[in-house]
Amino acid sequence: MSEDERKKRALELWNAGYQRHMGNDLAGAIELYTKSIEIFPTAEAYTFRGWAYEGMGRIDDAIAECRRAIEVDPSYGNPYNDIGAYLIAKGDLDGAIPWLEKAKHAPRYEPRHFPFMNLGRVYAAKGMITAAIGELERALEIQPGEQGCLSMLARLRAMLN
Repeated sequence: MSEDERKKRALELWNAGYQRHMGNDLAGAIELYTKSIEIFPTAEAYTFRGWAYEGMGRIDDAIAECRRAIEVDPSYGNPYNDIGAYLIAKGDLDGAIPWLEKAKHAPRYEPRHFPFMNLGRVYAAKGMITAAIGELERALEIQPGEQGCLSMLARLRAMLN
């Protein structure tokens, strides 16, 4: 099979895995993401396999998958943000910050506003209200009207009054 054929087949498997994932069949999604990786490893397949592991409560495995994604394509921002989010879930707020900062600057990343939102959550939890507000305002510049951001921003601004 040529490289183009392998890429095409890997993408088909990744898409099928994503459909299973969205249907909450995490084991089925992992199986398809794994097959995709075996044919042609991509940062997307590793990242989404990590997301499926996270859905099963396997946070350390999710982080490991994101690290593999970064090895495959350091320009892909999603795994940086995901590691940050997983560290937040583990209570490691300080550990999450550098990962979220890397996500903010990754050349290839959608949805671009997520690391700003996550940093806003981190700074709010650390009592750094002004910094949190700044991150949320930046997220809203990127994604105007994002309801989660607007709600958190209103709560934080109320704390300053």
